[in-house]
Amino acid sequence: MKKLEVFGATKPKGQIKISGSKNASLPILAATLLSDKKISLTNLPKVKDIETMILLLKSLGSSIEDNKKILTINNNKQIKTFAAYSLVKTMRAGILVLGPLIAKFGKAKVSLPGGCAIGTRPVDIHLQALSKLGVKYKIIQGYVHANAPKGLVGANIKFPKISVGATENLIIASCLAKGKTTLSNCAIEPEIKDLVNFLIKMGCNIKWTSNRTIKIEGIKNLSEIKYKVMPDRIEAGTYLIAAALTEGNLKIVGIDPKIINTEINIIKKLGAKIIQKKNEILIQGSKKIKSINIKTSPYPGFPTDLQAQMMVLLCKANKKSYIREEIFENRFMHVAELNRMGAKISINGNKATIEGNIKFEAAELMATDLRASVSLILAALTAKGKSVINRIYHLDRGYEDIEKKLKKVGAKIRRVN
Repeated sequence: MKKLEVFGATKPKGQIKISGSKNASLPILAATLLSDKKISLTNLPKVKDIETMILLLKSLGSSIEDNKKILTINNNKQIKTFAAYSLVKTMRAGILVLGPLIAKFGKAKVSLPGGCAIGTRPVDIHLQALSKLGVKYKIIQGYVHANAPKGLVGANIKFPKISVGATENLIIASCLAKGKTTLSNCAIEPEIKDLVNFLIKMGCNIKWTSNRTIKIEGIKNLSEIKYKVMPDRIEAGTYLIAAALTEGNLKIVGIDPKIINTEINIIKKLGAKIIQKKNEILIQGSKKIKSINIKTSPYPGFPTDLQAQMMVLLCKANKKSYIREEIFENRFMHVAELNRMGAKISINGNKATIEGNIKFEAAELMATDLRASVSLILAALTAKGKSVINRIYHLDRGYEDIEKKLKKVGAKIRRVN
């Protein structure tokens, strides 16, 4: 099994280019199922979750050509409506094919999703909302059996709580529903805005009428398009934290600083010097890192996907810090491994107390999920000696060429079998 060896105590210096967004690419790929026309996508990241979604689309009958820079998708042949557990088990985004399949074919059988073991992630919000569009469903042996014999019909839907996946699934499904749909209490992550931009370019009739409300008028015909996926803000945030942690000096290029404004402001408060330009961010880490209290929350709040990385940084703060995890109930699995490296973190329910002023020690480590795995790399970058990180297949689900990018800026890191 592949593992990473990290030789610590380095101060990265140089330029890192941000890849396309995994979390924007997945719903956009699912949404291509709505169309019979040719769709060309650029800036897709080369990560495992994208490969899995492409395999899922192929299993449904999509014809896909990948020439490395452009992915071309054609759904002009009959598409199947069965999404197998073998493909959906490794990522929660597999459930996003449910909306477009029902919208287009009036039926679907989709496995309940997998992904990182960071919480229950129920799909009941998706299913309850889809039922308001006319979907009837049963869950049998781990599969959602859904059908809408009369097609989808527009409705007014208010999500009981903010859910990124449910917002995406309902936006996609509503594009082909008869009449008008209003979705309120929507998630407003930049990746959702990117999905909406993609659908509008394809010919869908979608308007934001207020901060968290969308109106969609169903249409029948879609256009052939080319679309460039937005950059990955979580990857950008990860490298900003890496620089702040190691007194590094990095130029992060290919990212609009506006979409990570919350994270930039917090990292500045902790002591790093940051200069924002049109599509790049310059960061110089500080010797002294200040303490802070943070809670994760839906966008534009601090993202749960950067909580593990931020925790590593706060281990180096001058005083005690606190993180409250408000999104997933099981997202502190990295804590045990960080404590093995010398961190002093205690957990009480959804609150982590992080003692500052610690020195990480090199160790052999086990990655438990995607963001936990990258937090271990960050800690290892500051520890003297060699750390070994096992089970890095989690890492490959969401970070493109991470060891190559870190090597380029001076980190001593290598992948071994």
